Formats: sequence, structure tokens, C-alpha cells
Amino acid sequence: MSNVFQQTHIRTNILTGAEVLISPHRTQRPWQGAQEQLPQQDPISYDPDCYLCPGNTRANGAVNPNYTHTYTFVNDFSALTPQQDQSFWQEGLLEARSESGICKVICFAADHSQQLSQMSSAQLLQVVQTWQREFKELSQLPGIQNIQIFENKGAVMGCSNPHPHGQIWAQQSIPQEIRLKSQRFQAHHTGRQKSLLEDYLQQELEQDQRVIFQNDSCVALVPFWAVWPFESMIVPKRKMAHISQMTPVESRDFGAAIGQLTQIYDRVFGVSFPYSAGIYQAPLDPQWQGGWHWHMLFYPPLLRSATIKKFMVGYEMFGMPQRDFTPEYAAGILKALV
Repeated sequence: MSNVFQQTHIRTNILTGAEVLISPHRTQRPWQGAQEQLPQQDPISYDPDCYLCPGNTRANGAVNPNYTHTYTFVNDFSALTPQQDQSFWQEGLLEARSESGICKVICFAADHSQQLSQMSSAQLLQVVQTWQREFKELSQLPGIQNIQIFENKGAVMGCSNPHPHGQIWAQQSIPQEIRLKSQRFQAHHTGRQKSLLEDYLQQELEQDQRVIFQNDSCVALVPFWAVWPFESMIVPKRKMAHISQMTPVESRDFGAAIGQLTQIYDRVFGVSFPYSAGIYQAPLDPQWQGGWHWHMLFYPPLLRSATIKKFMVGYEMFGMPQRDFTPEYAAGILKALV
């Protein structure tokens, strides 16, 4: 590694153009700040007060079926709702426009305490297949331009229900993060006729400094530009715009990679590791799809222990994200736990 990585330096996210300030020497500073409460360590398979457990009544009065595998439904308190009126308002420099879409909840398992890291390969494949099915169905709805699959795990990440679940938001507009990535993917593909992540993945595998593990279909690594302490990314080896384009073998391998990575996370501090994870896919409009290569990112907040998290405040709110230990150091910790 270059000497520049031993001192304060800035790295660029090749997928968005965003920058991160890295200050390796700050790992020596003492910590007298906030510490999070450890998550409850008494798992139960069924909670009669849980809105997502099989057979229970949700807050709006709807009753869940006695499901045994994955279960999906329209979010009872959706951030996006279908709208007939598509309107735009402008007054001077002020602008606003209507937005419509649909939000769905996906219960990964019937067991209230069974997180992705605890699921069998068959269960993980079923989660992947549910994502694929929902993506295909939502993409057929009129007016839908972008589909975002994500999971918030743990109270520290703002998750309001501990039952293992994720969400899908399908909307008429293309979010800013997806637009930025689309532009970078398209520009790289136009110049090299290969996807940006194909070239990046080749370099990561050659250097082998941030790769955590790989299987036949995908690679798990800590991005060179990682912002969160133990941020990681799963990248399919084959260029695909959407998860619906995976073969059955690739779907199985993707599920296996999710299981392996989340198990590694749980070993870092010996707790069920909190994170936000999301699958980035091409927008549905063909003009935005050039060079796209879908990928999944994990943003875990824990920093020094199970009770100390990373805060994005101060300089990070007004300047740019900053991290203390390098992505290579984080990758070494995760790789040692494979």
C-alpha cells in the first residue's frame, strides 16, 4: 500500500463521485461519548404483541395469515401511495411535484427471532426468490421507474419491529443516488464497453486487500471508498442490471453470500449486528440502464464495540463523511472471521 494511506487522505466513491476523509491516527483517541444498549439476548420464536408474527393482528386491524415462509404485504403506513393526480408547482425559486408509488413489507421468516444470519441456505434462497418475484410484479405497474429493496436491522438503525423483515419501495421518480450511479455506469460503459463494477472487481481481486470472500457467482468486499466502519458490498461477477436476471445457481450463491456475510458480522462483537442494507438496481427506464451492474451494500453503524456506534455529525454533516480506521483494516477483521 502507498504511504498516503498511512496518513490523512481522501478517497473517491467511483459509483457516485462522493468523497470520504480517512484519518487512521484517530483510532487512538479515547472515547467518553454515548454507548448503545446491548440488544435483548433472549430470543423468542413467537411474540403475541408483534405486528408481523403469523396470525397476529396488525395496527390497522389487518390479520396476518399463518405463514410459514416469506410473507409480503403493502405497508400499512406507506411513505409512498398511489396518486391519480400528477402535478407540479413552482413559485419563483420554489418547486414541488407530486410523487406516487407503493411500499411493501417482506417478512423473511415466520420465526420472530430468526435473522438472515441464522437462516438455512434454502430459506435464504427463498428470500432472494421473493425479492425477484416482487421486483418482476412491481415493475409491471404503470408509472413505476425505480424499485428499491432494503432492510433496516436493529433498533440502533431505527428499526421499529425486531421481527426479521425488509421493505421494497417502488416509485415513479428515480432517486438521486440512483441517478448518480446511472450516470457513472453509463459514462464508463460508453468508454470501455465493460461495466464499472466489472473493471473495479477485477482490480479488487488482483490486489486482494479488501476482499472478504467469494463464491462462484459473487464477491463480498469492503469498498475502497467505504464510509461506515464495517461497510461491505456484494457484487455479482456477471454484469446484470436487475436481480431478476440471475440464473438459479446465481440466486442460490447470492443468498449464500448474504448468509455468510451476516454471520461474519455477528462474530465481530459477538452480538446480532445491526445494519442498513440495500440492493441497487438499474431504473426501469431503458435510457438509464446503460452499463448498469446491480450490487448490494451493507452499512453497519457499530464502531469500536457492540455499544459504540459511528455518528454522522459535525464535519460529516457540513463537509464530507470521515472515518478513522481504513477500509483495509476493516476488511482484515472481517476476513479473519470467515
